[in-house]
Amino acid sequence: MGHLDHAAYGWLTPVLSYVMACIGAALGLRCTVCALAATTGSSRRNWLLTAASAIGTGIWTMHFVAMLGFDVTGTEIHYNVPLTVLSLLGAMLVVGAGVFAVGYGRARGRSLVLGGLTTGLGVASMHYLGMGALRLHGSVSYDPLMVGLSVVIAVVAATAALWAALNIKSPVAVTVASLVMGAAVSSMHYTGMLAVAVRVVPSEQALPGATAMQFIFPLAVGLGSYLFITSAFVALSPTADERAASASASASASASASAARHLGGGQAAAPVAPSAPAR
Repeated sequence: MGHLDHAAYGWLTPVLSYVMACIGAALGLRCTVCALAATTGSSRRNWLLTAASAIGTGIWTMHFVAMLGFDVTGTEIHYNVPLTVLSLLGAMLVVGAGVFAVGYGRARGRSLVLGGLTTGLGVASMHYLGMGALRLHGSVSYDPLMVGLSVVIAVVAATAALWAALNIKSPVAVTVASLVMGAAVSSMHYTGMLAVAVRVVPSEQALPGATAMQFIFPLAVGLGSYLFITSAFVALSPTADERAASASASASASASASAARHLGGGQAAAPVAPSAPAR
């Protein structure tokens, strides 16, 4: 059995992966809150799409940043590129299905359960698809009990996050919920990693696929940049209260302008006193 090291770079990868999970969760919650407050169908759809991409990207980046610190004694580790990309797209698709179930569901309780289950299974499927992309000299096996526990953690974490999106509005509460969600997703990842056992078979044959630094690192940097840019966009977007206040101010200004025009027109229409007749 090969010795597994889940933090080959010390605390760097676990902390950085947790930060990425929190950013993705915060963006997802914020976008879902904006979607629920949207007044038009297109606006709600766009916010939900942004939420799905943020959560999916954040979770995927968390997983593979953590995997940068994964090392097995006695073998190199490569990744199957198409399967790795599929894990990202699958995460966004399934998480999107869960987010849309909550965003458009009429019965909140049922929508929350359906959305949490779908999103949680999407998170877990991303994790194990990503693990399926591993290429090393040997074989990988899993402890079924730990796998099941990691899936339960993923579903509970996703359901809690969606509940927060439905019930929490203040920025401080969203921040706290994001920190909890980040911790839950990271716990799911490392619980899943505890389920892994590797039997190393030494070989001189070149491994297929790409190394983490050749493929995973550049992609993670690109997706991390996307999250930070999206964070700036969402942070600068007006809240529902700000939009309501702006609309109220615009209505008041319009009413004042209309009253002024009406008053001016009335003065212009005032009768003019007749001049005295000429003698």
